[in-house]
Amino acid sequence: MLGKVYSAAVLGIEAELITAEVDVKDGLPCFSMVGALSCETREARERVRIALENSGYRLPVKRITVNLSPADIRKEGTAFDLSIAIAVLTAFGYISEKAVENSLFLGELCLDGTINPVPGVLPSACLAKDEGFLQVFVPLENAREAKVAGDFYVYGVRTLREAVEVLQGNGELLPYQPEDSTEQRGLEECPDFSEVQGQKMAKRALEIAAAGRHNVLMIGPPGTGKTMLAKRIPSILPELSFEESLEISKIYSVAGRLNGQRLITVPPFQAPHHTITQSALAGGGKRATPGMISLAHKGVLFLDEFPEFHRETIEILRQPLEERKITVARYDATYEYPAGGMLVAAMNPCGCGFYPDRTRCNCSQTQIRRYLGKISRPLLERFDLCMEVMPIPFRDLKTETREESSEEIRKRVKAARMRQEARYKGTSLFCNSELSGGEVKKYCKLTENAKTCMEEAYERLSLSARSYHRILKTARTIADLADSERIEQAHVAEALLYREPDKKYWGE
Repeated sequence: MLGKVYSAAVLGIEAELITAEVDVKDGLPCFSMVGALSCETREARERVRIALENSGYRLPVKRITVNLSPADIRKEGTAFDLSIAIAVLTAFGYISEKAVENSLFLGELCLDGTINPVPGVLPSACLAKDEGFLQVFVPLENAREAKVAGDFYVYGVRTLREAVEVLQGNGELLPYQPEDSTEQRGLEECPDFSEVQGQKMAKRALEIAAAGRHNVLMIGPPGTGKTMLAKRIPSILPELSFEESLEISKIYSVAGRLNGQRLITVPPFQAPHHTITQSALAGGGKRATPGMISLAHKGVLFLDEFPEFHRETIEILRQPLEERKITVARYDATYEYPAGGMLVAAMNPCGCGFYPDRTRCNCSQTQIRRYLGKISRPLLERFDLCMEVMPIPFRDLKTETREESSEEIRKRVKAARMRQEARYKGTSLFCNSELSGGEVKKYCKLTENAKTCMEEAYERLSLSARSYHRILKTARTIADLADSERIEQAHVAEALLYREPDKKYWGE
């Protein structure tokens, strides 16, 4: 007797089809499992056997062999429990083969037969749609995210017996239907820039960063509003398209952080503590999962108190910031996660935070150099914009003048993004920050005055080739905000302005 049921294994943020095959024969009683299984997957034989018994299914004493194929894909996690149990019942004749041939099963079994939620349901449901499955059985808590994937039947089951009764045709469970058919964008719940008094230059820099998805470093004394500004960046980012929402939601699903939502509809904002480990930031771990840099995809990764992070931890950001993805290699597989968000970092200029105000700063030059030296030059050059956030004058705090709202800023950002979308149509590019060296030459056309300005600055500031290209990309975004096809001298001059703090604090 042979039973065959389909499930899915998540690799990165995509899923691969897995077949759970069960062979039942006479012979020495045993329950064995094969197919490149991790420890928790191999333990399914005990969970499945006891869950079947406690659900009222008495199995004859037989030799049971379970194979999860293909064998060259390592199976990790507990999401295969339900498919194995259904395959066993199919092999013993409790369920017909026809009832399971167009179904995909995901879920972890408890010993009493109840089904626990599992991560990675959304990419698995997307796979089911692509493969033409007619119905998907998932834990009830995962039904909402599975339904997003496509127009097929989704059964949110609480117990193993509930799933079996549906397959036998005598169950009362109906396919899951979401309570609401619309998604709430949620941007109105984000903190608004109208709440920030003053800081005109900082707001302008963040508008440029949002328009071109540039990385930005804010430096200044404590209490000047660096964190307050950073938390408001998602409110000026354009709304996510359905494709972007789906991609981000897959990442959160794999990480087990979708929390019953259908889709992530607002650009994410992640602000890890400076004690975070390398694998938590970049991804990986004993069981490979997306890190904070991937959870901030299409949104903002905010690193406050930047020099307080372990140097080895933040140095691993260099490659993902360039390639917009991160690759986690294991001995049996390689996982790739997107990393296309903005890096926003904030820091004090010294240990006490008040340099160069010598009336308040008592740090020695050696202490200041040591503190600033925690940020390496190669990492510093990954920031397109570097700006000072200075104390707010009292006149700005007491003014009754209405500050510009996030909605007003977002309109300009969206207009600049639309210009970039039209310019890069038919390419893999999306934002100005993604331009490579050759693409900078193609798309960043300067006027003669702008070329002269850039040449003088290159010599005067001793810029590297990477810094030169980043300044041009920033100038391209400033030109887009000004609705200018060519980069003017004023655009280059403003882009250079956002490199001055770099030279001021880290210069020769």
